[in-house]
This record gives sequence, C-alpha cells and structure tokens, in this order.
Amino acid sequence: MSPGSPELVAVAILAKAPVPGAVKTRLVMMLGVDGAASLQDRFIRRTVETAAQADTGPVTLWTDPDERHPVFRTLAERYSLTLARQPSGDLGARMLAPIVQANGPILVVGTDCPTLTAVHLRDSADALRSGAEVVVIPADDGGYVLIGMRRPIPDLFADMAWGTDAVMMETRRRLTNLGLPWREPAHLWDVDRPTDVRRMRREGLNDLLAGISREPEPLR
Repeated sequence: MSPGSPELVAVAILAKAPVPGAVKTRLVMMLGVDGAASLQDRFIRRTVETAAQADTGPVTLWTDPDERHPVFRTLAERYSLTLARQPSGDLGARMLAPIVQANGPILVVGTDCPTLTAVHLRDSADALRSGAEVVVIPADDGGYVLIGMRRPIPDLFADMAWGTDAVMMETRRRLTNLGLPWREPAHLWDVDRPTDVRRMRREGLNDLLAGISREPEPLR
C-alpha cells in the first residue's frame, strides 16, 4: 500500500454452488428447480462483479461444497480472485473463518442481496477505516446482508439463532455488551421467498429474472 492510499479492506463472498435442487429451494415452486439454480448463478456473478467494482481490497470467493463448479472457476479467472472452501459448521463458523484468515479488516457478504452495490461496500470499508470495530448492514428479515470487522470477534457468531428474525437485534445486544463501536451504513433486503422475487420486479431487477420466471410480468 503506497503512502496516502486507503487501507485495504478485504471482501469475502460466501457462495453456494448453483446446483439444481440444492439452492434456493423455497423458490422452486415459483421458478422451477433449474430456474432457482439459474437465479443463484446470477446472484453469485452479480456479487462478485460488485466486489470487483468496489475495489476495497482483495476478494475471496468462499465456496460450498467446494471450488470445482464451473461458475467459480470462471469468476476466479475473470476477476483474478482467490477461491477457498467454506468450512463445515453453522453459518457463524463459515463467516468467522474468512475473518480469522484475513489478518486485517474484512467485509463478509453472501450472494442473496441483489441491491448491494459497490457504494455499500466502499461505505462499509470506510466505516472500518475510520474507527468502527464492526460494520453491519441489516436486512428487512431481521438478519443482515453484510458484516465487517477489523479483527475476529467470535462472540458475535457463537450460539446464534441463524435464520430467525432476531439475528440483528441479538448482534446489536452483543456489540453493546462487548463495548464495541459499530456502524450500520445502510439497510437492505435479501431474496429467500417468492415475495422477495416479486419485490425484485417492483424495484427494477427484472434482468436477474429474465427467462427463468414462471410468473407473467405485471401490467404497467
């Protein structure tokens, strides 16, 4: 890093391989097995492109179940990013692993938030650079779509009720109890259910659904 340049803030993207029947299962009735997998593929590509555009630091794609899926190989070559395999364990263990490995400030994101932009990543990186120990972008469903840290804080991940609407509230409670300064630079939403897909249409994200949605476009 040259004198005067911003501190590098790494980005870890947790991504599940877009295998039909193994991803976005709550959307299968709406999109079909192949359609749900195609949406996952597009989400992965969009998230990687967003991280590359943000250019806050090195990007690592943490894959599940392994690195062999063609989309992972293609993205690694196109964007010169690193591939790593997610460890076993719950979501907390899988998020903690890249933070431990980073040995410095890092942002961890999934691939389910199509409204996450390069600006959100840059703002989150700036929050860590300017004194916050933790940065979080809450989600409408009570969880979060991004968490960043300057150092590993295992207490934020241990024994968490992942997948519930209490995750963000509990995270705030733990941060307060630990006496850690944090910031929430944005509030976004992710895509897990058919209602979220319909929201994508309402908010102009039809490009991600082109050719895979079974439902007709709404009348304008």
